[in-house]
Amino acid sequence: MSSFYEHTVPAPKGGEISMSDFKGKVVLIVNTATGCGFTPQYKELEEMYEKYHDKGLEILDIPCNQFANQAPGTDDEIHEFCTLKYKTKFPQMKKADVNGENELPLYTFLKSRQGFKGFGRGPKALAMGTMLKAIDKDYKNNPNIKWNFTKFLVDRNGEVTARFEPLDDMKKVDAAVAELLAV
Repeated sequence: MSSFYEHTVPAPKGGEISMSDFKGKVVLIVNTATGCGFTPQYKELEEMYEKYHDKGLEILDIPCNQFANQAPGTDDEIHEFCTLKYKTKFPQMKKADVNGENELPLYTFLKSRQGFKGFGRGPKALAMGTMLKAIDKDYKNNPNIKWNFTKFLVDRNGEVTARFEPLDDMKKVDAAVAELLAV
């Protein structure tokens, strides 16, 4: 598939949600987990959603249990956790794989448009790299999702404009969203 809008993702209660439903919107796609050190990013994601949703932002939360089993539980349990603890209102999809033979085709597409560019510098980046090297010695050279809370930003025309790793400052994500919304 050559277009973002040709993809679908499974809805938590069955059926599919088409990315074509988001034509003309700015979309932030996030693979999430409820038991991760980055889980508090839900708070900042919800703040961004509340700030920009009326201006055309959609956030798609795709829970994923591929990274240290940090998204245990059913789709209902994950949804309840997010809405109670972080008051999330943005759409949450069915739990899915983002890497490997069972990965969502949407993620194959996203990774083909925005590969991995690194974690930046600093102690957290070094720790992340050390951990990943033990799992995948070639992690730097493949586009796979490295951990929970990797974000892809899609503009109003369906172009994948950015990829943010979990260590990226949420202010940087916010600024990129604001720029695409022209606010």
